[in-house]
Amino acid sequence: MTLRNLMIAAVVAVSSLSAAAGLPSVQLQNLDGENVSAADIGTSGKPVIVSFFATWCKPCMRELAAIEQVYEDWQEETGVELVAVSIDKAQDADKVRSLVASHDWPYTVLLDSNSELARGVGVQAVPHVLLLDGAGNVVYSHSGYHDGAETELFEQVKSAVK
Repeated sequence: MTLRNLMIAAVVAVSSLSAAAGLPSVQLQNLDGENVSAADIGTSGKPVIVSFFATWCKPCMRELAAIEQVYEDWQEETGVELVAVSIDKAQDADKVRSLVASHDWPYTVLLDSNSELARGVGVQAVPHVLLLDGAGNVVYSHSGYHDGAETELFEQVKSAVK
């Protein structure tokens, strides 16, 4: 088995382990300082994209901007919601608030300042997206961003609502 095939097999194995598992019961904060349990995300019957980002991450900003361009259409077609989870440190919470305000994102934004949720779901680097089915199960996971990756993500969203 080649190294490439071995790496692909490892990714598939890790992906299958996380599939059908919900988010851990970690407390996050919204931008108003209210606590939100991660375990409750994606349990409303609609698919939810959880996008881990940081204010200093350029690919994260490109990904969130690309999704913003099509987000309204995605919502109309599938009912999907996006929850953006910042892994910035607690002392940078004002930077996150400022960034969100300057972009006027239509997303729910949560703060994971200790990266507890990120670690709990195996996020090694940002940007990283998870897709949850309406029951809160992780059905897709992807790390990194390249132009057009949002198209692949939306195909996964459509599969999740079938």
